[in-house]
Amino acid sequence: MNKRFSTKPRTLYRARRGWIFGVCQGIADYSEIGVTWVRLVVFIATFLSGFWPMVIIYIVAAIFMKPAPAATLESPEDWEFYNSYATDRKMALNRLKQKFETLERRTRRIEAIVTDPEYQWERKLSS
Repeated sequence: MNKRFSTKPRTLYRARRGWIFGVCQGIADYSEIGVTWVRLVVFIATFLSGFWPMVIIYIVAAIFMKPAPAATLESPEDWEFYNSYATDRKMALNRLKQKFETLERRTRRIEAIVTDPEYQWERKLSS
């Protein structure tokens, strides 16, 4: 197993690279078995259950499983943010808004210092 994924929490996600909604791929990734075996079990269960019950279960699983992250997340903070976004988007958007407001305040302070006329004279005198 790749060491890059050692910080990845073991959580059931709907895979982005799956065939139909990525449910079987997500289950295979979570259980660390081949996706072919998971698809075979789902296929057999679909026909043994009378087709529609398993189809409904599959669609419900696709609706309630969180989608896997699009980018590779390496740090625990990245995983924490992704999980907060996937579960509560309003809270995640508030966190992003606060972060951008902080950056905007810092940028305004820097602009105020650089555009100050005294700053220009200090630069001319020190050079």
